[in-house]
Amino acid sequence: MGIEVGGLLGLVILVLDVWGIIKVIQSSAGTGTKVLWIVLIMVLPVVGLLLWILAGPK
Repeated sequence: MGIEVGGLLGLVILVLDVWGIIKVIQSSAGTGTKVLWIVLIMVLPVVGLLLWILAGPK
């Protein structure tokens, strides 16, 4: 049971991270800012995405 829940949670996190990265790329922010947010989301998938949601989009 734990494997299915963990796998499903991992899939949800992956989908949300891809969505966040796409939104960062589509934003009007500068290139350096975009790269920083993308790296943060990729290195820290959960924390990076939460930080982007709270602090990234204006």
